Amino acid sequence: MTNLGFGPLILGGNTFGWTSDRDESFAVLDAFLAAGGTAIDTADVYSAWADGNTGGESETILGEWLASRGHRDRVEIATKVSQHPQRQGLSAATVRAAVEDSLRRLRTDRIDLYYAHRDDEAVPQEEVLAAFDELVRAGKVREMGVSNFAPERIRSAVAIAERDGLVRPTVSQDRYNLVERGAEAELLPALAELGIVEAPYSSLASGFLTGKYRPGSEVDSVRAGTAGRYLQAPEGLAVLEALDGIAAAHGTSATAVSLAWLRQQPQVVAPIASARTPEQLVDLLASMRLELTAAELDALAGR
Repeated sequence: MTNLGFGPLILGGNTFGWTSDRDESFAVLDAFLAAGGTAIDTADVYSAWADGNTGGESETILGEWLASRGHRDRVEIATKVSQHPQRQGLSAATVRAAVEDSLRRLRTDRIDLYYAHRDDEAVPQEEVLAAFDELVRAGKVREMGVSNFAPERIRSAVAIAERDGLVRPTVSQDRYNLVERGAEAELLPALAELGIVEAPYSSLASGFLTGKYRPGSEVDSVRAGTAGRYLQAPEGLAVLEALDGIAAAHGTSATAVSLAWLRQQPQVVAPIASARTPEQLVDLLASMRLELTAAELDALAGR
């Protein structure tokens, strides 16, 4: 099991250096910390996909914030390896090089949670686990996580780690939200069996679960195309209707209700959500204090 705290919400750092510039990112981070947030998630690849970026932008901004504020001991930092354009895959050599890059950009001496961002079946799992074990023993990493791994690959990784006395994953990060619930079939039961917690990404389904995407509406967002597709499915509209009623009953937003539902699911330690500006952060923070009843959880899940 994990020894990390997380808190009720993990702040996603994918916007830093992409849709949020340095000043906006600092403002979001300051507001998150002031509201009691303690866990921040990023990756070495964020945001290599944006024009003019090469990867590492999010870590760099986060590192500058940590250095300027002196808050390193007040937060838990998670980052990832395997998808940076210059650090592809999970070979031992790549993991060793990538962690040094991330430590330098983050301006820190340790990473609290270091994820294998995607599985790399070209590398023996023994090699991957040995590389992460080396980092933990050296004090550069506190815990290992996996992201986007199939259940059977997580099972085999844990079996190898236990057989060879190596560090084993404590956290899994996967796509999971009110309208994308495939993880419930096999992944979450496997994690429960293995004693691994889930920290879901895409918690708001690319913004769809904020409630701002409605039939006939147009939203100016880089994620509008992805979020809009949920409107084509009857279950998407049903979820919006349930969200509206429960949000109104609590005097809060669809965003807060969506995140509270996810946080209260079995195996979920905390959802990951990002905000481009402090104004967008307000509804995320509201979810931290919101507790839904069993009836409300069932209504949202369509039960």
